[in-house]
Amino acid sequence: MNAPVPIGIVTVSDRASRGEYEDLGGPAIAQWLGHAIAGEWQAVTRLVPDEQAELEAVLRELSDAVGCALVVTTGGTGPAPRDITPEATAAVCDKILDGFGELMRSVSLRFVPTAILSRQIAGIRGRCLIVNLPGKPSAIGDCLQAVFPAIPYCIDLIEGPYIRSNDDFVKAFRPKS
Repeated sequence: MNAPVPIGIVTVSDRASRGEYEDLGGPAIAQWLGHAIAGEWQAVTRLVPDEQAELEAVLRELSDAVGCALVVTTGGTGPAPRDITPEATAAVCDKILDGFGELMRSVSLRFVPTAILSRQIAGIRGRCLIVNLPGKPSAIGDCLQAVFPAIPYCIDLIEGPYIRSNDDFVKAFRPKS
């Protein structure tokens, strides 16, 4: 029997990390992935302030020590001075996958004109795909719906575990053999 695939879910928020308000982004990601993934997986959650060194350490821990195939972040992708998620992601990644951010901004622009201010990115660290999502829970679902079809195949390409999608919810793309 295969062990559940560990998937990191990281909320980046000063206020939520101080307990000033409830983290809604992390649970929204977990709920969405629960519908999307048809197989055993385990959420490995972290809540960190908007501190680049701390976020970099968490991303390294989840990819290197925990062995996450996928780490999804929420928050810290805007233009505000403390928004550091893309910088932390880029600092720990071996490769950046520009298409993820481009598609998420394109999809988000259908709903809100300020999506052009969003700076989320995605990248590869070893055998882990790291994807930055916006902090707004409603945007999380929109962005995941857009990019998830490429995620399982991307993880295949970096020699991560095989992740099956729940095709009734979202269908992953894999080339025919």
